[in-house]
Amino acid sequence: MTAPLRRRFTLASALVAVTALLAGGLVAPSSAAAAPSTPEGEGAPPLLSEVLDSTGRGFVEAKAAVEESRKRQLQLSLELEKVEDRLAALTPQIGQVASNSYRLGRITPVMVLLNSASPDDLLDRAEGLDMIAMHDNKRVRELNEAREQAERAKAAIDAEVAREEQQLEVMARQKREAEKALQLVGAVATNGFVSATSPVAAQAPRNSDGSWPSQSCSLDDPTTNGCITPRTMHALNEAKKAGFTRFVSCFRPGGPFEHPKGRACDFSMQSSGFGGDATGDARLYGNNLTAFLVRNADKLGILYVIWYRQFWSPTTGWSSYSGAGGDPSSDHTNHVHLSLL
Repeated sequence: MTAPLRRRFTLASALVAVTALLAGGLVAPSSAAAAPSTPEGEGAPPLLSEVLDSTGRGFVEAKAAVEESRKRQLQLSLELEKVEDRLAALTPQIGQVASNSYRLGRITPVMVLLNSASPDDLLDRAEGLDMIAMHDNKRVRELNEAREQAERAKAAIDAEVAREEQQLEVMARQKREAEKALQLVGAVATNGFVSATSPVAAQAPRNSDGSWPSQSCSLDDPTTNGCITPRTMHALNEAKKAGFTRFVSCFRPGGPFEHPKGRACDFSMQSSGFGGDATGDARLYGNNLTAFLVRNADKLGILYVIWYRQFWSPTTGWSSYSGAGGDPSSDHTNHVHLSLL
């Protein structure tokens, strides 16, 4: 290659490099300003995600059944107490019925007729006997009905106790399975984030038996172009009412957790997008938000919460957590993840 040709090649290369630098300089500011709308690299070990979803749902459903059973037991116990009071009041009256039966049982129509001074006296005596018999029969019937009611109440209480014990065993089994899954990914128990002064959320709708209704992704997600369930919308609105109004992203068409089902939201520590590890005020915001969600888990229908390398579910309580990517999004140090039933 001749000297002039080398100079032209070098100049061309320099121009290409400068052009690239200038282009990079023009693009970089807008790229930096446009923070991602979803946590990049958010991930979880598949075993953890799948097992905790199934065990968490089973645990929460069993817990609701236990609570409903205990309410029913209380109602039945109060009913039984009233019936037993009624039995106690009827018992002396039944003694009077027995006495009447003994005194009047041997009186025949012939004896009544023979001891009647007149036809009118006979009718009066017959009417009196009929009234006594009716009164006695009513008391005996009331006693039998009260006894049957008491037996039914006792049987229902026994059935509810058996149901409670069965559901408690379900809860224990789900807890063991969830804890085993956490152990397999190296999780250990932690103190987590708790605050007794967190606001109290409004109760999300439940079925009449206390269970959580199945819901589809039927509402427009106000945070994305996707959809969310009514229960997710309720939790999102309750969080906002409690003052947690920074950036949120819920629906996501793919990835782990319940995002594609409209049952999960990521609460950023920033006013827009997601950044690096939260510190200072941002981390305090995340701590307070997490404490609010955990305190109101029963009211909101929460499956689990992840924040700052820690995981909470009704099944296991607080445990350490490490995402699959080892970055702020995977470790959930830049956002609080909420999954709902």
